Amino acid sequence: MLRVAVPNKGSLSEAASAMLSEAGYRQRRDSRELVMVDPDNDIEFFFLRPRDIAVYVGRGTLDVGITGRDLLLDAEVEAEELLPLGFAASTFRFAGPVGDFASAEELEGKRLATSYDGLLRGYLAERGINAKVVRLDGAVESSVRLGVADAIADVVETGNTLKAAGMEIFGDPILKSEAVLIRRAGGTTNGTAKEVDVLIRRLQGVLVARQYVLMDYDIRKELVEKAAALTPGLESPTVSPLRDSDWVAVRSMVPKKETNRIMDELYDLGARAILVSSIHACRI
Repeated sequence: MLRVAVPNKGSLSEAASAMLSEAGYRQRRDSRELVMVDPDNDIEFFFLRPRDIAVYVGRGTLDVGITGRDLLLDAEVEAEELLPLGFAASTFRFAGPVGDFASAEELEGKRLATSYDGLLRGYLAERGINAKVVRLDGAVESSVRLGVADAIADVVETGNTLKAAGMEIFGDPILKSEAVLIRRAGGTTNGTAKEVDVLIRRLQGVLVARQYVLMDYDIRKELVEKAAALTPGLESPTVSPLRDSDWVAVRSMVPKKETNRIMDELYDLGARAILVSSIHACRI
């Protein structure tokens, strides 16, 4: 069986399980379940702390896993990213007292508090910045006021917590993170490469289904090329004859976020009977 690590709690957990369900895999119904077997797909799911998943995968104990890119890099293990999954986006950044710092280079010789010491040490080493990293398990915003650090490196969403602590973001982002599918560096160790490929294709199908819709419309033959420029599809739109030989029916995949704009432009061009359908699953 393919052995897959899934986050058991936190912001990654619910979205990861939802995506796997959309990909056709059975998921747990009770949050207390730690292991679940899906015999129809010959796969076994292990629900683990997100921070531990990269460790289990990197050591080859489990074949693949879903975790955050930031947690993967912070673990400093022999695991690699296979596929970005498009949810749980976050940005890892520097912050310090208002007016104290303008760039990462000014951190030379300073103390930096973080919950991601592995990730931060790697970033500093790549840029030749010599700073002391102070690992904290949480609430790093308080470390400067308490005299533990001169600045911090942490995941930033709105920045409101930093402002309340009298701090501001500075420098370029350290890392832009999101949920990712990972495996042991160099591939799996138990002959499950084919099963991993199937998992990747299914997850890619979910990503495409979430990002695109199917658009159908009727248009006069002489306007097909102009219409196709608006709805090029992934390779090419499908064009079918209608009973009225002056008209054709067109079907194409279009980006979901552009649906209404494209419909308006098609209508202005002369298209009629414009319909939009959701995509529940696909293989590209």
